Amino acid sequence: MAVIQLESVVKSFGSVKAVNDLSFEVGGGEITGFLGANGAGKTTAIKMLLGFIRPDSGRVLVKGRDPQLAETRRLIGFMPETAHYYPYLKVHELLNLYGGLCGMSKAEIAVRFSELIVKVGLTGAENRQLKTFSKGMLQRVGIAQALLHDPAVYILDEPFTGLDPLARIQFRDLLLAEKKAGKTILFSSHELSEAELICDNVVILKEGRAVWSGTTAEVAGDGTQNLERVFLRMLGVAHEEKEAL
Repeated sequence: MAVIQLESVVKSFGSVKAVNDLSFEVGGGEITGFLGANGAGKTTAIKMLLGFIRPDSGRVLVKGRDPQLAETRRLIGFMPETAHYYPYLKVHELLNLYGGLCGMSKAEIAVRFSELIVKVGLTGAENRQLKTFSKGMLQRVGIAQALLHDPAVYILDEPFTGLDPLARIQFRDLLLAEKKAGKTILFSSHELSEAELICDNVVILKEGRAVWSGTTAEVAGDGTQNLERVFLRMLGVAHEEKEAL
């Protein structure tokens, strides 16, 4: 059963069609990679899934519901590519704020905080102000706030950005564990290798359209084809151009 659905979605800003007849689904308990070059329409599609903006036409559903509704938004854990947190807050203060906004009790937040601080690798940094955190550490905070209220659906925008190799492995394992627990995950990324490692399915966008979608098994590296090659082919980048990059 589809948990995330976009059906013939169109969204324009002035004369620019940021999303153009976009359709795809994400099934329950699956990890789907949402890929495309800058300006492909990924962020606009994500904003519609979060209920921040409405499509001009077409349908956007999360668990069969309109994401504009508050009860639908409560089902979603969102991690933005670049989060602007209050720099003078500490991690527990920030998560208390977000937990309260999600309707969690202080007791519930305390239990989840104890679990998440270990899961995301921030043990020992609980009492430091966020202004002292590196980019990678702030990414870990972003992961924690997305998981805080134990949502059914995760929408993650470039979650691997700024993470060192160890943190990438840890976060990859965390996402796979969440999938095993039945969570549905959509993440946009430029990290094709990460998508190939953990995704069940991949959707590639170009100029607001889905130019390729399918299972990761279809593009698993076999010496002649892998996700990177499919991505470049769908974007119309020739091998010679790739070599020059």
